[in-house]
Amino acid sequence: MDILSDYLLPFLIVLTVLVFVHELGHYLLARWNGVRVEVFSIGFGPELFGWTDKAGTRWKFSLVPLGGYVKMFGDANAASQPGEDTDQMSAEERAVAFPHKRLGQRAAIVAAGPIANFLFAIVILGGLFMLWGQPYTTPVIDEVRPDTAAAAAGLQSGDRIVAIEGSPVDRFQDVQRVVRLSPGEPLSIVVQRNGERLELTATPTRTTIDDSMGNEHTIGLLGVTSQGLEYKRHGPVRAVMAAGEETYNLTVGTLQAVGQIIGGSRSAEELGGPIRIAQMSGEVADAGATNLIWFMAVLSINLGLINLFPVPMLDGGHLMFYAIEAVRGRPLGERAQEYGFRIGLALVLTLMLFVTWNDLAQLL
Repeated sequence: MDILSDYLLPFLIVLTVLVFVHELGHYLLARWNGVRVEVFSIGFGPELFGWTDKAGTRWKFSLVPLGGYVKMFGDANAASQPGEDTDQMSAEERAVAFPHKRLGQRAAIVAAGPIANFLFAIVILGGLFMLWGQPYTTPVIDEVRPDTAAAAAGLQSGDRIVAIEGSPVDRFQDVQRVVRLSPGEPLSIVVQRNGERLELTATPTRTTIDDSMGNEHTIGLLGVTSQGLEYKRHGPVRAVMAAGEETYNLTVGTLQAVGQIIGGSRSAEELGGPIRIAQMSGEVADAGATNLIWFMAVLSINLGLINLFPVPMLDGGHLMFYAIEAVRGRPLGERAQEYGFRIGLALVLTLMLFVTWNDLAQLL
């Protein structure tokens, strides 16, 4: 096995694209609001190579390729902590300094990174749905396996599932998404049978499965199958709408899974880090372009979500500080912000160590 070509190279390509999109969101909105951007870096640490554009921004690739940052004029560091000398700036410097922009401008610049990740997912999924088509399986049950949750609930072959937990169903994938995230939880399922609508209650069986790389996941299963997978190609408008719906569903599903991990109904061992992402990057790259696009969309959504968590050091932490500033009418003191960033750094490093340990445990 060639680790470089099979895992590392696809991982670096995927991560570089997603980080670039995220930081480009910050960069573009900063420039639009008149902020001088000093550094646009892919990766952290010593610079490997780069160039300086006419606006004075240093574009560079750095040694540690696990992220990136945009450093704006007036920031003390890559985490966008205000510099100590911002009060001594001239009028010209204040006009292009990030800390001296209005609260709404600063919040918009910070939020632009995660928003760019969500928009990127919509764009690439929309392109996929136009060129290859959107996966589609009719929600008609072909087989109900005996001694399963579906059989116990009274589901039958030929039933058309029209709603689950009050949400309309257009595709069998809609049913799968809800069921997989609801192990052991009673679900209301409305089916159409012989021209009539029936409301049934099914409790998906809690099941542990192994993915293609040996990682264990706890999911819910009903015990039904549906055949006839098709790919529906859409026009530009419908493709974008469908991509937006898919991005919304993936976002909600991710948040539900995180909530279940926090609540203890799912194992935290399902969380993966750089090693597992590298493995998956290699797997999906080998599986073809469409699988790689789906994978990049999911990762882009996850990157956007993670950065919105209210943890100092992340974009969500900055937005939390700005919300406090809006309520108080003035920013938090420097000491409070400093302690907040230290706590945030500790939380981020702890999470990185935990997911890396999970990755290594899966390999051993």
